[in-house]
Amino acid sequence: MAINVLPIRRDIKFSLPKDRALDWHRTGVHVSQFLNTMSLFFPVGERFFIDSVRAFRDQVDDPALKKAITAFIGQEAMHGREHDELNDILHELDIPVKAQERTVTRLLNLIQKTTPKAFQLSATVALEHLTAIMGDAVLRNDEVFFTGADPKFTALWRWHALEETEHKAVAFDLYSQVMGKTLAAYSLRVITLPIATGIFFALLYYYYARNVAKAGGLTNIRGWITSLQFQWGRPGVLRQAIKPWLDWFKPGFHPWDHDNRHFLESLDDLLGAVLEKEAA
Repeated sequence: MAINVLPIRRDIKFSLPKDRALDWHRTGVHVSQFLNTMSLFFPVGERFFIDSVRAFRDQVDDPALKKAITAFIGQEAMHGREHDELNDILHELDIPVKAQERTVTRLLNLIQKTTPKAFQLSATVALEHLTAIMGDAVLRNDEVFFTGADPKFTALWRWHALEETEHKAVAFDLYSQVMGKTLAAYSLRVITLPIATGIFFALLYYYYARNVAKAGGLTNIRGWITSLQFQWGRPGVLRQAIKPWLDWFKPGFHPWDHDNRHFLESLDDLLGAVLEKEAA
């Protein structure tokens, strides 16, 4: 789909409050820890994405795509830095995200050592699709999602969702250019998404249960019900991602088939608000 969205690298810091880290979401510990657990994957995952894209960058002739790749790398580096800060806070609060992160690192290092670069790029493209559609669900439910939540944590997740939207087609376009529109390229792409999704959610839910237990919410049944509603009921940020996840398997699919550019209009306002709070 011919939509030209050029990502922009933004150096922005959120200075997250340590005292709100375990229950920053208005619904309490369970939803807060669900999102916190997601955070542990981002720094190491985004380094994997950067390495995968860099391996093919020299094969790109299109100046616009080259520029987009450079911005993609810059954005992912900033995401990693800010989620590293959150992970450090959680570690200080005795949530075992650092040990969990090391396991994810070993897994991704093994993939880098044992699989072809084309598979690693395909895994990046698949996981970029996953993060983009989850980010879209967050943005579509902005009021329900963030009303009453701590504003700095809110800003972090809004920013991340918006930039994932902004660069959601970059790795896909790179993959299409270097792999071509062949049956082999399509087959690798569609096989990789279920594999990547399965591994991601298996680790996510295992770590999530452990982290909720560490935060003191293991036996809080109401909290678990609230979290399941948040994920799969209303707003159902994961439920809402099912249809766009399935669209991936269409032979002519492109990420901008899900045209949600209008959300990006709020990026400058978000950036300005964060910088204003930092200056105050």
